Amino acid sequence: MLTLDKIYHAAFVLKKVARKTDLIKATKLSNQCELYLKTENLQETGSFKLRGAYYKISQLTDEEKSHGILACSAGNHAQGVAMAATQSGIRALICMPDGAPISKVEATKQLGAEVRLVKGAYDDAYATALELQEETGATFIHPFDDDQVIAGQGTIGLEILDELENPDAVVVPIGGGGLISGVAYAIKHLNPKVKVYGVQAAGAASMAKSQKAGNPITLDQADTFADGIAVKHPGDLTYQLVQDYVDEIVTVTEDEIATAILALLEKQKVIAEGAGAVSVAAVLFHKLPIQGKKVVCIVSGGNIDVNILNRVITRGLVTSGRNVNLTIALTDKPGQLQDVSEIVARCGGNVVSVHHDRADANMSITSCFLKLGLETRDQAQIDQIKRELTQAGFHLVTERV
Repeated sequence: MLTLDKIYHAAFVLKKVARKTDLIKATKLSNQCELYLKTENLQETGSFKLRGAYYKISQLTDEEKSHGILACSAGNHAQGVAMAATQSGIRALICMPDGAPISKVEATKQLGAEVRLVKGAYDDAYATALELQEETGATFIHPFDDDQVIAGQGTIGLEILDELENPDAVVVPIGGGGLISGVAYAIKHLNPKVKVYGVQAAGAASMAKSQKAGNPITLDQADTFADGIAVKHPGDLTYQLVQDYVDEIVTVTEDEIATAILALLEKQKVIAEGAGAVSVAAVLFHKLPIQGKKVVCIVSGGNIDVNILNRVITRGLVTSGRNVNLTIALTDKPGQLQDVSEIVARCGGNVVSVHHDRADANMSITSCFLKLGLETRDQAQIDQIKRELTQAGFHLVTERV
């Protein structure tokens, strides 16, 4: 069973392995609350998962170690298990979904583990890992539904209370629920007044929907680019701990997650993966009752693939009103582009791309579509540009991302 003593013991074991990550005051991110970031993205493996994996492996018997270690992961638990197993001289095989970011797969291999890619999502990798355990007798290290793993993650709760006096709320990402279970258990036992909020991606809200249903459920699919929390079925143990100790669970959209990643990168110089940014997204988009409160967001990981990061930045720029594409129907005659450009410049926008489309079969012979890519300050500036173009007689046909 999970106990506070077990979490304190985990903290002792992890002293030489896990970094006591900084708690950074994030004054540039929110004016609705006093916001702090618990930067677990700065762990050696790039996420909090090292804590639970290492503590679990440290408590194995010699007999359990002799059979080798088996795990399943979308990427972060894999790296934690690989590092802990290698340092302990234990062979490790880790099943990962074939859609896992290449950077996470390669990092796991570099840390000394063998990787087997499984078609599908995390839950498919989990099913394969259980089959392999039956065949090989290896010791299975569950990524979240294990009291020792949860105790390792709970050390983050101890650190938050040690680093910050009297926080009002802690906001935690949820996938399978191991992180929030440990953090909530530690915090509620030491300071029950602190609110603990969970955040899930709307397309993979297995814990939120399980809470509403009154029992753990399995989603048909986990549809989110936040691969670290793309879990279709929460843990049975974590479900009950969340039920007992978590105050509320909210969800955030893909666009909101992208915006949070961009805000963390641009305003705080912090790189977060999708799973790590959902807590900040919940604050940025006012999903929680935290006005005027002292709030800690756990940035649970920073292992984002650079190709995904590029797409996320582009999406975040669009969502936050920093980029926009406008399509304008014009009569194809001299001076039209100049008139449009003058309006955009007067409003403070910057034209980064221009394309004339004369090939659309629905247009008259003397017409064209002018497609503009603009850099803008915010949505208010976009609205101003569109309004002034319309007032000048130009017809906005569509706006596309």
